[in-house]
Amino acid sequence: MVNSFNTNSEILWRQVWGLAALLVAIILSWMAYAFYQPKILQELEFVELAGWLGILQGLLSAVIEPLSGGISDRIQQRLGSRLPMISVGVVLAGLIFATVSLLTEHNLPTGIRWVIPVLMTAWVMAMIIFRSPAIALLTQFVPTTELSQANAILVLVFGTVAAIAPLFNTLLYSMGASITFMLGAIALVLGAYILQLFSPKQAFNPPIHHQQKSATAPTMLLILIFAIGLATGFEVNLLFAIFPPELQTQLPGLQVEIIASEILLVSAIASVPLRDWTADLGANKSMLLGLGSMTGLMGLTVLNDHYILAIALILAFGISFSLVFLSMIPLVLGKLPATQAGLGTGLYFGGSAGGTAIVSLLIKQLSLTSVGAFLLAEVACLVVTVCILLCKKVSVA
Repeated sequence: MVNSFNTNSEILWRQVWGLAALLVAIILSWMAYAFYQPKILQELEFVELAGWLGILQGLLSAVIEPLSGGISDRIQQRLGSRLPMISVGVVLAGLIFATVSLLTEHNLPTGIRWVIPVLMTAWVMAMIIFRSPAIALLTQFVPTTELSQANAILVLVFGTVAAIAPLFNTLLYSMGASITFMLGAIALVLGAYILQLFSPKQAFNPPIHHQQKSATAPTMLLILIFAIGLATGFEVNLLFAIFPPELQTQLPGLQVEIIASEILLVSAIASVPLRDWTADLGANKSMLLGLGSMTGLMGLTVLNDHYILAIALILAFGISFSLVFLSMIPLVLGKLPATQAGLGTGLYFGGSAGGTAIVSLLIKQLSLTSVGAFLLAEVACLVVTVCILLCKKVSVA
């Protein structure tokens, strides 16, 4: 296993919580964007574009995310910190959010309405610039052997914040797009400020010496990490796109959004007791266990017709989802040298974005059933299994 920058035995919890604060701002901003993007495009009479824009942005992310992660590695080697790149991305995203906020207040002429979807795509790209570098900071805050412990905090934050989506959407609707985007810009800047406040200069290492730069991952390992991200993102998005509606037919008293939120909330709660167990089990096994159980649960959902089992399935989906999220960052960062932490996280999240785009495309072009989704999830789980086995045979030079 490759050593991280943080060679101390202790986790820098203050810095981890600073990263969690930025994560909260990122999640809330994405939720605001996802809520208002189709509404704004519909008002601008870009109804058909609304579905395709998300697919295009996902495909662009698959390319840009690894590039931004790799660039952050070079900045880390030169300056000893990824914070400059994170700051640039946050400022860009904040400025674009603020610009969209101002433009939505005006009734734009038909000839220049295309500016809004262009700015929305630019905002997504700006968010991508700093996501992988931010996650890669864990290599400086946490020893490799303790990644599962620190990552559990991020899973807890992600699941809890994402679970409030139905309530948050009600608040967003009452505020309106303009105020929402302006507050989103403020939240991003504030999150980045808290991260820098909680991460004094002594928390970062000086620029890396030449002998430390020599460790590089072979191309095959990088391809495998991208493929793991692609297949994992594909299966997770199948879960949330297809199976909450399927469970809703078995629990007609619940809305689809509430079922998805319950899965996320269970994953957040489960991350606390599961973190030690996944650390002992190892990232490879816990990832496969999470995806494998998720696939099996999809099959049970297809066959189920009883509301009590449906409730149990929601709980079990949350636990399996938690296992996947607890494992993904330790899995990636544990296979690469710390000098390529940004590239590794970029490849994983870029692959995941590609998986998301493929699921969206399948749903848009095909009437994907729960049975079809289950069969595709089996293929995705098999791909991850093969890739993890192949990773064991590929060593870092």
